Amino acid sequence: MAVTESAPATAPPGPPATEADAVAEEPTEHREAAGESAGEPTEESAESADTRAGKPAAATRRGYGTVAGGGYEAILRRQAQRESSARTYARSLPIVPVRARGLTIEGADGRRYLDCLSGAGTLALGHNHPVVLEAIHRVLDSGAPLHVLDLATPVKDAFTSELFATLPPELAADARIQFCGPAGTDAVEAALKLVRTATGRRGLFAFTGAYHGMTAGALAVSGGAEDVRVTRLPYPQSYRCPFGVGGERGAELSARWTETLLDDPKSGVIAPAGLIVEAVQGEGGVLPAPDAWMRRIRSITARHSIPLVVDEVQTGVGRTGAFWAVEHSGVVPDVMVLSKAIGGSLPLAVIVYRSALDAWEPGAHAGTFRGNQLAMAAGTATLAYVRENRLAERAATLGARMLGRLQGLQAAHPSIGDVRGRGLMIGVELVDPEAAGPDDPVPPAAPALARAVRRECLARGLIVELGGRHSAVVRLLPPLTLTDEQATAVLDRFADALAAAERSHRPRPPAPHRPAPGPSH
Repeated sequence: MAVTESAPATAPPGPPATEADAVAEEPTEHREAAGESAGEPTEESAESADTRAGKPAAATRRGYGTVAGGGYEAILRRQAQRESSARTYARSLPIVPVRARGLTIEGADGRRYLDCLSGAGTLALGHNHPVVLEAIHRVLDSGAPLHVLDLATPVKDAFTSELFATLPPELAADARIQFCGPAGTDAVEAALKLVRTATGRRGLFAFTGAYHGMTAGALAVSGGAEDVRVTRLPYPQSYRCPFGVGGERGAELSARWTETLLDDPKSGVIAPAGLIVEAVQGEGGVLPAPDAWMRRIRSITARHSIPLVVDEVQTGVGRTGAFWAVEHSGVVPDVMVLSKAIGGSLPLAVIVYRSALDAWEPGAHAGTFRGNQLAMAAGTATLAYVRENRLAERAATLGARMLGRLQGLQAAHPSIGDVRGRGLMIGVELVDPEAAGPDDPVPPAAPALARAVRRECLARGLIVELGGRHSAVVRLLPPLTLTDEQATAVLDRFADALAAAERSHRPRPPAPHRPAPGPSH
């Protein structure tokens, strides 16, 4: 059924640029390196003279920083009128970004926001990092072709070399790479097609709660699939364990179930073409897979000659405290699916796989836009910067500190059911403790409260998103360049937003009982 929508509300009253926002800025030397004066005044967001005269809005000296044509509210209205009902972030984040640097987005209304969505994990270095901008400008200024199909270029060669330098050594020594279409879901499709071609089998194993993309094949192996043609396996989690036990025991039962399906000749399940898994489920609620469980799954798939496909689209490039999330467990997969951060904020997706699986004929998998030169240049710069500056280790340290503070917050807020994550991939599950029944192992999820927290965060200049089975997990995906001061500002605003949301959701006491008036005389 079509979803109708009225014009979006005006953006919540986020704080204007104040001293508190100073922590959200890139260091001065970074701003100057990018050609931006640290003392440059903020441009006005009032209508230009051209617009007042009825002329089309003109670009400002810094691009499109001045909003005309009726102001940013008019832009939001036009978006609601023109774009499809499938749009997502635009519904919950009614802002019009005009400038961004590092952690900070400036809206057309002049307000600044701390961006802990980071393009759904795409922006490893935050917005417009100087090394990324320099790499893009270098390609543009060189006169190199921007569209090359799958031809070899110096830009592609540099990207591939840098990428292989970051891979698990055992895989890198015997790897092939396929450049796919621009999105992570395209790489997932390629991976599924590859293992089916290589094994001659059709079936697939995937996990409950998974998210692998929005195209048909990727959706089929995701948790929200409606036409199920894939064998579902229980993904281990402690807080809402599918077996009701949690911890190491729950993970062991999950692995045993997988093994039983393959070993039992009467299970009704034949060996699949591949098993696809996320080392940390992101959209599923920020659920890190236990390392011992990952090793057990690797052992099971190897014993049954099932290619292990690890989806690192959101977890890769230092996000979880290791360059690739699978490295926490020491597992070397047969196929790695990579996108998001590997393009340095621009569209790029690849799969990297063992050469034994390279059974494709020429042209068996192609795509017009698989040679994105600007994305490869930006990606090379990002990969090198993360590697050389040890940002994965930094994410592990700072992420642990943020988790610790959130766990301290949990002690004072019963509405926080669980705090979890790895590195700078953090989730806070909100629950309704008063709705828990006597037989409930944990309270039910509180999606309405989570939405209220997201709104209150935005009103305080903090951008977060929701995930999890019931959209009740507040997710934090800040850039890996996050400073200690910025982390403190993020958590301060979150804590304030949570308290405000709890107050607005607190049930009001019943009105005092007044007896009905008796008959009049």
